[in-house]
Amino acid sequence: MWAGSVRAALSRVPGGCRAHSALAQLRGILEEELEGIRGAGTWKSERVITSRQGPRIHVDGVSGGILNFCANNYLGLSSHPEVIQAGLQALEEFGAGLSSVRFICGTQSIHKDLEAKIARFHQREDAILYPSCFDANAGLFEKHRLRLVATDGAFSMDGDIAPLQEICRLASRYGALVFVDECHATGFLGATGRGTDELLGVMDQVTIINSTLGKALGGASGGYTTGPGPLVSLLRQRARPYLFSNSLPPAVVGCASKALDLLMESNAIVQSMAAKTQRFRRKMEAAGFTVSGADHPICPVMLGDARLASRMADDMLKRGIFVIGFSYPVVPKGKARIRVQISAVHSKEDIDRCVEAFVEVGRLHGALP
Repeated sequence: MWAGSVRAALSRVPGGCRAHSALAQLRGILEEELEGIRGAGTWKSERVITSRQGPRIHVDGVSGGILNFCANNYLGLSSHPEVIQAGLQALEEFGAGLSSVRFICGTQSIHKDLEAKIARFHQREDAILYPSCFDANAGLFEKHRLRLVATDGAFSMDGDIAPLQEICRLASRYGALVFVDECHATGFLGATGRGTDELLGVMDQVTIINSTLGKALGGASGGYTTGPGPLVSLLRQRARPYLFSNSLPPAVVGCASKALDLLMESNAIVQSMAAKTQRFRRKMEAAGFTVSGADHPICPVMLGDARLASRMADDMLKRGIFVIGFSYPVVPKGKARIRVQISAVHSKEDIDRCVEAFVEVGRLHGALP
């Protein structure tokens, strides 16, 4: 009866009016939601960078150079001259894009070469590229025939590392496979940057690894799965994010491939970043701040209050330091923090200046005595 009345009422309203009414209702709902975000102090503004990514950047509306301490540019390869040149060369030789998914006419020799290189780097049988690691995860979890223990290798908001040795023992006890998302570990954790499985000595016990090309390995975009050959072959046949997404652009492939070359040639850059991470953590804790995690270049400075984190981040920018406050729903309520990320291309002076700014701003806002 009620539904019939509504239909009868709507039938007397011109179609254009009904559409306008629905749009007005949508706007009201959206504005109310947006105002709630602003009122909670959790509004996220996008600062506009007017330069290439690196330890020193330029930001729209801010005069002078800014020290960037919030990028996933762990190894500093986003603007490495050899990485850029490799991208330009791939662009010139292979074009801007493929205008196709992989299985139709979107696979070039550079895609196959990069997949083989990723597999060798991780010491696995094969690898498959995706537009992002999010897509790689979606492709993997479409099938669930066996027990699979899944974990991040390193947790991006807290800077702590999964207990992979215990996880692998547990998986072995119950006949399960182990899968690790290594987005915040590939390239810089472990003696040669292979990730948390190398760091914790369980490379032979982790069956599947997903990771990204958009952080340490050049910083552009793209993700991958690497593991047993038959698994990768099945993903090429069944994984929808792979089947229905365009191929990675050649320039992205070229940049990532060169980044892997640089990493496999020497572990010096990995060791440099580890030393700088320890320097920042040691000095911040000595100043009185609580820094979550341990020995990871993600260094969350714990503040608790969302407005405090946001205001401190704004004042850090005024002092030439680019950091971002994180609050709910990105992190739990009451666990707001400023997440600092160390890069191998930060100098000791950069790190010391960042700590000095934190001390100044922390005292200004009562976060330090």
